[in-house]
Amino acid sequence: MSRLKERYLSEIKAALQKQFGYANPMQVPSLTKIVINMGIAEASKDKNTIQDCVKELTALSSQKPIIMKAKKAISNFKLREGQPIGLKVTLRGVRMYDFLDRFVNIVCPRIRDFRGFQSKCDGRGNFSLGLDDQQIFPEVNLDEVKRAQGMNISFVTTAQTDEECVELLRLLGVPFKNLPITVAA
Repeated sequence: MSRLKERYLSEIKAALQKQFGYANPMQVPSLTKIVINMGIAEASKDKNTIQDCVKELTALSSQKPIIMKAKKAISNFKLREGQPIGLKVTLRGVRMYDFLDRFVNIVCPRIRDFRGFQSKCDGRGNFSLGLDDQQIFPEVNLDEVKRAQGMNISFVTTAQTDEECVELLRLLGVPFKNLPITVAA
């Protein structure tokens, strides 16, 4: 079991139940999945660039991404049906907790001029953030990176409100602006 999941089950779950006054322990919000998306529209012209992006996303997520293709052609964007436009990885279980642990303790401190993430969710208890560069991940070999590639990371929780989601992620170690930072043990 991941050390972050052990911490969630032993400390965080009890703290959330006490803070929000849940009558049933099954009401306590939990992290269900982490989705990592990488748009490769400009890189889709070159097959080698797509394979480089797949290799980098595989290295940082420890799971092979699926290639998302365009569903319909849009001539204004020079987009053809079936053309690869993005990569997606959905992490669950042990890989999800391992990725979150590495992201919070290793990657976030490496972000340039980082002061914390905005504590704004989508209204349904999910939190998304965007990164400008994949080079902040230590798994990516900097000598093989040909161009900076951004990505979106979505944390999907069972929380019913944004306040519950932010508190859950804060206790898991995600650094937010204007909130006290807890260091994952």
